[in-house]
Amino acid sequence: MLTVHNIAFQGQYAASIFPTLGLPPEAFAIGGVEYYGDVGFLKGGLHYADAITTVSPSYAEEICTPAFGMGLDGLLRARRDDLTGIVNGIDADIWNPASDSHLVLSYVSRNFVQRRQANKRAIEARFGLEHGDGLLFCVVSRLTWQKGMDILVQCLDGLMARGARLALLGAGDAAIENDFRTAAAKYAGRIGVTIGYDEGLSHLLQGGADAILIPSRFEPCGLTQLYGLRYGCIPVVSHVGGLADTIIDANEAALDQESATGLHFTPVNASSLGYAIERATRLYADSKAWHSMQKAGMKTDVSWEKSAARYARLYQKLLPT
Repeated sequence: MLTVHNIAFQGQYAASIFPTLGLPPEAFAIGGVEYYGDVGFLKGGLHYADAITTVSPSYAEEICTPAFGMGLDGLLRARRDDLTGIVNGIDADIWNPASDSHLVLSYVSRNFVQRRQANKRAIEARFGLEHGDGLLFCVVSRLTWQKGMDILVQCLDGLMARGARLALLGAGDAAIENDFRTAAAKYAGRIGVTIGYDEGLSHLLQGGADAILIPSRFEPCGLTQLYGLRYGCIPVVSHVGGLADTIIDANEAALDQESATGLHFTPVNASSLGYAIERATRLYADSKAWHSMQKAGMKTDVSWEKSAARYARLYQKLLPT
């Protein structure tokens, strides 16, 4: 069985490496590892695998289309009956707000409102942000085109105009890093940026920020939104892949049923993200609705239990009878 995480990374090499692979000559063909005159490792794997999985049901559908299939959509459509999407899970022991040593104060669902405030104050101190009770967004991400970070840069003036603040932790493309540094200098005390990655700080951000922004152009599954659910940090996500599968949008029906866990936006552009930020600020002003979303998210099962059982059933089917 072959599991595809991110189909953008395919392992394509010049045909000159083929003789070193130890494969029979007939393997260098359309029905093998040949891919536009080169050797495609992922392409070959997709052709020969008994079963194919990817890390969310929506991404399994998306990669069968030209928009998301990165040139392999035709092959995947041909193998559609063998393709299954199983959403990722997280380590619910490591990512547990009730026992997380990276938090200033740990919490559970019955006391999270007050205790998260202590973590919010700690974020303000770490990122040089002004003290305040307004909406605090966070970002924990690679700063890349795929993650939509260039789109977020375009929305920062609007985010600031709505009285929100931003704490960002991440690294990636130099130009995007520089854009965020420039924004932090322009809005000192309102935007704080840490370039790099810090595991403990990522936990604190989930445990104290009000919402996490995830504007990915495509996302096989995503983990930060699952951490956000676990910690009551509301995910604001693009309606793609695993983000669409794991977050219930705060539409009127979901809010009435107290099942909403975050906000979706589509299409993936600055206008739509800006509107999602506006929606988030309006919802944040309604503390009852906001706390309901946090509670619903914290009650969501984001562990590996269900997903691991699905993998086990799939492997069982592949065993010879």
